[in-house]
Amino acid sequence: MTQVIWIVAAVLVTFSVGYVGYSRYLAQFVDLKKDRETPAHKYEDGQEYVPSKKPVLLGHHFSSIAGGAPIVGPITAGAVWGWFPALLWIAIGNPLMGSVHDFVSLSGSLRHEGKSIGYIIGQYVGEGGKKMLLWFAFLTIILVVAVFALVVGIVFNAFPQVVTASSIYVALALVFGVYLYQLNGPFIPGTIVFVAGIFAAVWVGLQYPLALFELAGDAAHDPGTIVLLSGTGSWVPGAAALGGNTAAWIPIVMIYGAIASALPVWVLLQPRDYLSSFLLYTGVGGAALAIVVGTLLGTSAEPLVIDSSIGAFEGFWGVEGVFLPLFPMLFITIACGTISGFHSLVSSGTTAKQLNKETDARLIGYGGMLGEGLLAAVALSTLAVAGLTSGGGIGRALPNFASGGGAILTSFGIPEAVGSVFMALVLVSFLLTSTDTAVRLGRYMMEEIVGTTPGRTDTGLSADIGSVARGRYTNPLIQIIPAYLMVISGQWVVLWGLFGGANQLLAALALLTATVWLANWDDTKQLVSTGVPMAIMVVITVLGLSWLAFYENIFLNLIQGQAETTGAAISSAVQATLAIVLIALALALVRLGYQSITEARGGPETPAAEPGDD
Repeated sequence: MTQVIWIVAAVLVTFSVGYVGYSRYLAQFVDLKKDRETPAHKYEDGQEYVPSKKPVLLGHHFSSIAGGAPIVGPITAGAVWGWFPALLWIAIGNPLMGSVHDFVSLSGSLRHEGKSIGYIIGQYVGEGGKKMLLWFAFLTIILVVAVFALVVGIVFNAFPQVVTASSIYVALALVFGVYLYQLNGPFIPGTIVFVAGIFAAVWVGLQYPLALFELAGDAAHDPGTIVLLSGTGSWVPGAAALGGNTAAWIPIVMIYGAIASALPVWVLLQPRDYLSSFLLYTGVGGAALAIVVGTLLGTSAEPLVIDSSIGAFEGFWGVEGVFLPLFPMLFITIACGTISGFHSLVSSGTTAKQLNKETDARLIGYGGMLGEGLLAAVALSTLAVAGLTSGGGIGRALPNFASGGGAILTSFGIPEAVGSVFMALVLVSFLLTSTDTAVRLGRYMMEEIVGTTPGRTDTGLSADIGSVARGRYTNPLIQIIPAYLMVISGQWVVLWGLFGGANQLLAALALLTATVWLANWDDTKQLVSTGVPMAIMVVITVLGLSWLAFYENIFLNLIQGQAETTGAAISSAVQATLAIVLIALALALVRLGYQSITEARGGPETPAAEPGDD
């Protein structure tokens, strides 16, 4: 039987070559300078523009980009089409496409005052193109919030121990922010104490698990679980499709994201992401190392080989009964493990505003995405070890990551029960940080759509429509309300595919933005590194979203009647409409971008935009 270690070895080889060679070339290509002033210093305001130490910012960036998608996506793809095609897309696509995407998004934002990719493309194709991309990004953000809040709710339901541990870690982050930025406490000792507290939270969670509602029958929680409300929560909206306990956690997670997004970055975002990065590094790096140790020394509780229920290749249409074409659906199913448009929003939305030195962009942008690719490989490994479980999509992915990860960590002598809870906490840590970062980015998108006064952040508590739309306290509601309505419809399996397609198409548009920037910067700049991945992703994602819109939603759910309830039918109609709108916006932007590139490279008297002159 094939050993799981080969999955990890394959990505480590290609990722190492990519970082040592290709990322160094790209850093020279975009002319990163160690002593050039960054937007974080130029516009420092203590709110959004805050120069950060490289390890702190790497922690924030990695925690923000590494949500549930690089875990759920590879596991789902591996189960449907086999582990080998999933591994190939991660190992090859990440260093050549995904990491390039993240790096050029961050570098381009540095050259444009820390502005978003929408602002950047607007400089070259006009205000109309800027608005189209910003609306595309804002709609994608709503899908991100919906999917991530859903997955947190599922994990909280399956592992009530994680509810306690997550609550403690958020509280510790708030205290650490005060300690670091208000009390000016020493950095290293504070890191040691608070990181120890994060790991101690796992033990507390094991002792005092929390649930909102009790589960019935075979799925009932452990007798030691503290249940806060009586009954099973059958009255909660969405309980029929998701279960009362899961459905009740979803709005709470969304409200948390709204509140956290309104706070200054030093209060929660930076300290929490920095602290959780140690948890995440330990989970990803520890699991990868455990695979090596367990394989070579035989210390794991069970052999670390690929389970017989997971085939290397299950055919173009997937395992029996699935009927999904490998091309293009595998690519948008894996999503963030290889390339993610959401990362361009993080890179150009929050990270570029906190970068202390330009040269830090190589590790944080390119290296951070490689870290997410390693997470995807670890997720695929947990599937390989645990084998297939009942359920599908997200329902299949989450038990595998926790239980398979727990089995892998037995290589270090960690009890499987403890390891499973720890891996579940790792997953939730990724998701919580990505959720409130997404809501914050959605506010940034709307600020650029409706306009705002430089250096001012509106509260939204006024009668002005523009202020309400971009307000710190009101804009999150514009995002979480439609996200919540989509989730409770019960159509979350299709919603995952729509999220993946929209996210990947946004990546194509971010690469288009980078290509347009490079073409207008200097007519000697090569456009292959960004242009070829952009073209590939446009084809993949337009075909994928078309399949979801016309076949899955319109034909199967609406015409064939597989959407059995009114809510499910409405959700299918909304999702089909959203997919078609996203395709139209993307193709219109590609046309504008192509015109800008051809004018810059072939048209007469087109002025080149120098870096930093925007």
